[in-house]
Amino acid sequence: MTRHWTSDARDAAVTGIARTPVLLIALDFDGTASPLVPDPMSARALPEVADAVERLAALPDTFVAYVSGRSLVHLREIAEHSDDSPVLLAGSHGAQYWFPGEGEADAEEQAQERELRESLFDELEPLLSDYPGVELERKTFGVGIHGRPADPDVERAAFAAVDDVMARRAALWRRRTGDRILEFSSRAEGKDAAIAALRARTGATAILFAGDDVTDEDAMRVLTNDDLGVRVGRGETAATLRVDTPQEVARLLGVIATERGSGRE
Repeated sequence: MTRHWTSDARDAAVTGIARTPVLLIALDFDGTASPLVPDPMSARALPEVADAVERLAALPDTFVAYVSGRSLVHLREIAEHSDDSPVLLAGSHGAQYWFPGEGEADAEEQAQERELRESLFDELEPLLSDYPGVELERKTFGVGIHGRPADPDVERAAFAAVDDVMARRAALWRRRTGDRILEFSSRAEGKDAAIAALRARTGATAILFAGDDVTDEDAMRVLTNDDLGVRVGRGETAATLRVDTPQEVARLLGVIATERGSGRE
């Protein structure tokens, strides 16, 4: 059962995750590290989240990763992620990775997939110009349609029109929905795959994963009893804890950083 976390009381699950030998903190970005914003590329991590991430990444045997549906190039931009950053990245729902000291891991794409994606973008761009406020995002392995700036009725009509195009031209692509976003990808990976890959990469004995949307539940469902899932905001979830806002994510990360740091002095 999911329970609300509050910084006013000590929580055994939080204490336990802070004391694990090798810890991975994995965070969705939009709606978790950053508030949701109308312009997707204007998203930035809250300063207090960025500070907590920096504190955690500096601790021994502690890894921090952003796990996002964003293409890696866009994730690096909004996360203000430099080449010397200690933060790991999983983009495109686990189809792309960036590792400290190595850089971007190769992500293979078939020529026919690339050609189809470009053709779809050429068809969808003029189509969506008829729906004010709906924006098209070019992704590495697909397309994203953002409806947050639009009237909800316009958004629904635009999503239906895109569904018709995709059913006709790319019926086997993976379809995902989120908070006023519709996505299609030629790759089948989900955030469950990202969690598995990052666990193997870091040797984590426990993972804290925090996310706010439907696609984050793929990751929540593969967490073990040693891990800790944190749902940000409303919605059905497999997470153990719930917080209401990214600001509370920052407070939770700060508690873990303090607990883990004091235990290693």
